[in-house]
Amino acid sequence: MGCQLHPSNPQILTRLPTKKPPKSTPFLSSFQPNCRTQRTIFSSSSSHNQQQSISTYTITQQRQSPETGEYSVKFKTREGCKLGISRYPDFDYNAEGGTGDGTVTTKIDEDDSNIGEVSVSFDLERLYIPPLMSATTRFLGLPLPPFLKIDVVPELLQGIISRKSGKVDLQFKAKFWFSIGSIYRAPPLLVETVLTSEESKGRLRSGTGERLNEEGKCRLVGVATVDPIDDPFMDSFLRLPTECLAVLNATISFSAA
Repeated sequence: MGCQLHPSNPQILTRLPTKKPPKSTPFLSSFQPNCRTQRTIFSSSSSHNQQQSISTYTITQQRQSPETGEYSVKFKTREGCKLGISRYPDFDYNAEGGTGDGTVTTKIDEDDSNIGEVSVSFDLERLYIPPLMSATTRFLGLPLPPFLKIDVVPELLQGIISRKSGKVDLQFKAKFWFSIGSIYRAPPLLVETVLTSEESKGRLRSGTGERLNEEGKCRLVGVATVDPIDDPFMDSFLRLPTECLAVLNATISFSAA
């Protein structure tokens, strides 16, 4: 007795609903849709090889970017600066020739009621502060010996400037490299402070700055704590840890990029 199976071949017909264009919503009002209708043919395998066509709706969305103003800021150091550390008398420092270029990271809007308060950031590769050496620095009225040099290597300069009130607060971080000719180079002194046009006060040191005037000139001051650098000579000579004071005369200007 044999058993024979007869597979059934029912007609298969796939029906796909027609997609309707999406309704506009407030969220999409900031986009510009480019719409096109595409006709697509779907076929179904059956004994009658029927075909069914549907229309699909394709949307390409392009977001509009609002126009934003771009501004640059320039920083120049001037003569008449001072640097002091521990309880030693201050160095008289001529920083003429120092310069830096930066960007304004907050839009300047002349119609804004908060006009003037902007966030700035300076490019470290284009930021230069002259070294303390015989040609730029005096101590107790005398130039530094020709073989003494302190290089200033900035690592950060950014903050807030108010073009309306003239107030300046810039976060400043730099390494100070002390060397005696080619025979001695100490580990760097790390200085981190806020250079401000207001008052900066520590336990040993203090200073008062001056806000930006109509010519963009200001006086920035900052007190910082200097930690030991594991160098017996420098730690003992400078009495580390201690405080240092920076008094920096500068000119800050803005321009359209």
